[in-house]
Amino acid sequence: MKIKFHSIVLALIISICTFSNLYSHTGHYKNLKLIEMDIYRNGEIIGYSNYFFKSYEDIFEVTNETQFEVKIAGIKLFFIKSISKESYQNDQLIEFKSETMQNDKKKFVNLKYDKLNDNFNIIGSSYEGIADKENIVGNWWNHKILTTNSQISPLSGSVKEQEVIFISKETLKIGDKSFEVDHFKLKSTDEELEEDKKLDFDIWLDSKKNIIIKVEYNRLGKWQYILKNVE
Repeated sequence: MKIKFHSIVLALIISICTFSNLYSHTGHYKNLKLIEMDIYRNGEIIGYSNYFFKSYEDIFEVTNETQFEVKIAGIKLFFIKSISKESYQNDQLIEFKSETMQNDKKKFVNLKYDKLNDNFNIIGSSYEGIADKENIVGNWWNHKILTTNSQISPLSGSVKEQEVIFISKETLKIGDKSFEVDHFKLKSTDEELEEDKKLDFDIWLDSKKNIIIKVEYNRLGKWQYILKNVE
């Protein structure tokens, strides 16, 4: 009985440690200054997505600048330029704002946390209403994107249900560096969504540092967001 009891306790401790690591808060990022990611399409660098971190008192802020351009035979087919800012207080997202130019179309999100009702109020270019506070803004700096059942589009404010499946532990080589990573698949669960609006990403996470190393998806080509630098 003692052996069985000790085994149960050990398994419980391992489970708690694993759970705590996955659900750890923004404190993981408070010592960071920036995360830089290069954006590739079909193996060619076409832009960047960079995150800048700032902390003061009980406020934690993340600013993102994303820009890329797709050209074929010198003709510009697709262009995005976006800037956003997330603000957290004691690990709770309290505000998110973004402005995006997608070709000639303007998209935006204004999200605020309603403390009285304990939820988010969203005014976005494709959604206006309330959302559960457990939603995560769909950015690639935050490992919590892998622990939630739904995410908010950082471009338009729409809310999408998702599932995350662990694939395997792998060694990922980028340039002359190797990373021990966990490979996940993130997919939409709403089958009624139009195909071009469904989530379908492969994500590689350095679970020790809680940093996403690589994101990959296919949509009119093979797209990759690959870690360039962390400070």
